[in-house]
Amino acid sequence: MNAEAARLEEARAGAPWRKWGPYLSERQWGTVREDYSESGNAWDYFSHDQARSRAYRRGEDGLAGLSDDKQLLCFALALWNGADPIIKERLFGLTNSEGNHGEDVKEYYYYLDSTPTHSYMRYLYKYPQGAYPYSDIVDTNRGRGRTEPEYELVDTGAFANDRYFDVFVEYAKAAPEDVLVRVTIANRGAEPATLHVLPTLWFRNTWSWGAAPAYKPALHEIDGPRGLRTVVAAHEELGPRWFYCDGEPELLFTENETNNERVFSAPSASPFVKDAIDRYLVHGERAAVNPAHTGTKVAAHYTVTVPPGGQTVIRLRLSDTPPGSAQTPFGAAADTAFSARTREADEFYASVLPRTTTADEASVARQALAGMLWSKQFYSFNVHDWLVERGVDPMRQRPITQRNRDWFHMANAHVISMPDKWEYPWYAAWDLAFHCVPLAMVDSDFAKQQLDLMLSAAYLHPNGQLPAYEWNFSDVNPPVHAWAALYVYRIEQARRGEGDRAFLARMFSKLMLNFTWWVNRKDRFGHNVFEGGFLGLDNIGVFDRSAPLPGGGYLEQADGTAWMAMFCQNMFEIGVELAAHDPGYDELTTKFVEHFLWIANALNRVGDDGMWDEEDGFYYDVLRFPDGRSERLKVRSLVGLLPLAATCVIEPGQRERVPHMMAHMAERVRAMPHLLRGAHPLGEANRGCADRGLAALVGPERLRRILSRVLDENEFLGPYGLRSISRYHLDHPYSVTVEGQEYRVAYLPAESDSGMFGGNSNWRGPVWFPINILIVRSLLHFYLYYGDTFRVECPTGSGVQMNLFEVAREISTRLNAIFLKDASGRRPVFGAAEKFQTDPHFRDHVLFYEYFHGDNGAGIGASHQTGWTGLVAKTIELFRTLDAEKLLETGRSGAYAPAGCNGVPAQKE
Repeated sequence: MNAEAARLEEARAGAPWRKWGPYLSERQWGTVREDYSESGNAWDYFSHDQARSRAYRRGEDGLAGLSDDKQLLCFALALWNGADPIIKERLFGLTNSEGNHGEDVKEYYYYLDSTPTHSYMRYLYKYPQGAYPYSDIVDTNRGRGRTEPEYELVDTGAFANDRYFDVFVEYAKAAPEDVLVRVTIANRGAEPATLHVLPTLWFRNTWSWGAAPAYKPALHEIDGPRGLRTVVAAHEELGPRWFYCDGEPELLFTENETNNERVFSAPSASPFVKDAIDRYLVHGERAAVNPAHTGTKVAAHYTVTVPPGGQTVIRLRLSDTPPGSAQTPFGAAADTAFSARTREADEFYASVLPRTTTADEASVARQALAGMLWSKQFYSFNVHDWLVERGVDPMRQRPITQRNRDWFHMANAHVISMPDKWEYPWYAAWDLAFHCVPLAMVDSDFAKQQLDLMLSAAYLHPNGQLPAYEWNFSDVNPPVHAWAALYVYRIEQARRGEGDRAFLARMFSKLMLNFTWWVNRKDRFGHNVFEGGFLGLDNIGVFDRSAPLPGGGYLEQADGTAWMAMFCQNMFEIGVELAAHDPGYDELTTKFVEHFLWIANALNRVGDDGMWDEEDGFYYDVLRFPDGRSERLKVRSLVGLLPLAATCVIEPGQRERVPHMMAHMAERVRAMPHLLRGAHPLGEANRGCADRGLAALVGPERLRRILSRVLDENEFLGPYGLRSISRYHLDHPYSVTVEGQEYRVAYLPAESDSGMFGGNSNWRGPVWFPINILIVRSLLHFYLYYGDTFRVECPTGSGVQMNLFEVAREISTRLNAIFLKDASGRRPVFGAAEKFQTDPHFRDHVLFYEYFHGDNGAGIGASHQTGWTGLVAKTIELFRTLDAEKLLETGRSGAYAPAGCNGVPAQKE
């Protein structure tokens, strides 16, 4: 067992190895939880300009930040190049109204490494030596339209002649509560350059809110070891901590209190306020900081001049060990601890990734996983208190339109995996479910805890709905929690040799509530067709699917219905796994098989008003009008591919565990054979390889027809994965006219040209990782059933015949190619950005964007969406471990379940 794996075992037994981690947000300003405006315009209510002067109420942000798991004490880096109008304490970006494609961070920073216990972490921030072009970025982007590219920081000339600093921040834990910090400043320019470096320690403001005075912690300087400066941090809950600063930097103290004079034109509670260090350093206000060297915020001010091509190192330590111990904070033992943690991180990742992984693949996968681990964030949002503070009594039974009014039960205060800590510094339920798959590769306990959290009483609505996201918890995300729970269970089962059945049982019982909510709330007439709304796919449809539809109609959604069929299958699989140890689950699983049969019949209904279009060989949403008319919305998109995802292999061993369910299903299909019309046939006469059965919404004929489009490079199959809308719609846009208004959808391989959902997302052409992963999973399941007997042309029209394992591998290979160097050494993810493609200080630092250009693979959207795009670590691993022949024989490959839903307990070979 390597050292990091041993730490994970110690953490499982209660050691606080995860207590300190990268739990600060990258952006706390502009969030709903900080919004107390009447209009609900969070972006304008708390701006970036105010953030340096205004205390946050519910969280903190900072550069390369670290905090405890309750975010009581925070550490981050601040910088000043001597030219900027403000010190750089947090990342700058455009608000939703400023960007021509919605909000967007305009900085370059990279999560380079992290172990799951955060025993070692490494972060890189690129800081221009000239003045940061704040106004230029805002003004130029505001002047561009949606069809124009975004104006990026590199376009401003800020990095011309390499006049910038690479600032590396590394953390290494000598013990669970003893953190070493190393800041390395590299000058990439051709001339000496001076930088002010301000490592900053502060307490989150928990004392200024509420009627009663609250405990106020304190920082103050004390005498410590010679040759360094020492600050003690005193907090009644956290206990004392000592902050050691190597050398003798100037210590600048103030309070983490709002500068009311600047923000509100009112008296401040203290003469020393949050922006004091900025005023002292940039504006020369010597009286702004506290001469008594005490407060709730302190920065250690280092001024370094770095030679051209050279570097300077600053060392710090945040520890529970007081001065006077046997070892000095920065002696040989500290250096040894840093060296040990970096070596142990290498050893850990060598054990995670297959030996056959190439060096470039390993680098990409490791950075993806590092991004997953860095994207944890302490998230505090007590919705009841927030509503009351806004003057809303959530218990009164009268119409109130206040955002999230129906979620007053929520009291969130946990470390949570975020999609992107700048663009989306709030959890999203279906994003998080996908996050847990790559997270389980390195820390299955944390992955399980995250899935548990969303189903706990502080999150799950009493009616059974999962919260969607901060801007509207009542929006509906796809029901993928059961899929993720099963996948995480299988990954841990493979790695540890035993699955956590108690976790699976908890998931099953809570997801029963969620399933019932879907059935009762999203099946309008009880016909087993589901609506759901936008279902996380933002602008994929002709209309905004989360809003009332024109003409007063409603949608029967092919994707919503397919998601529910997949939910049934996942719950069936979980129930079967639990039934091996508790026969009572046999009868419970019957409910989900029954629902699957109803849903399969409804989705595959033939006729002019059904979702299946026989002429096109594709599934479409159906728009139903109040007068009884209906119309298929014939957009070839992921909406019509989702029925493929509802595919599940039934192993012989599974059938033996649930005899009651099997007998009931056989009788139901015998009495009502039309239930499976269009779906895959069930029963003893329809066994596949190794006597397997298959539960799938599509039978072999429909599968071939759909795959002919999926694998057509002029439709879905792009050079870098499956597009979200068929490229057919580039020359053949789809339009529909309702009440005299035309609604139109065309293929958009990059950014959206509409303002739907803020205009910062596009499901009309680009490649999205999560849906690609589900299609790959379904192909592997079809392969487990059909084996080599089912072959298709891939790509369509090429004359090359492949089995479905080979097709799945082909799609995964194209996905991975987004990030990997091609034959010319270029990474498609960087697109046409030459600085990123060729500069040795940029080209191997990978960003994991929200989505990718459907034709050239360039990264688009949130640049650090290391949430579900972190799935690339799994796709890199997957086909380095999967062997087609062995998979077909056993239903598993080596130590890994093929796609998280195969029904065979995976054991170590």
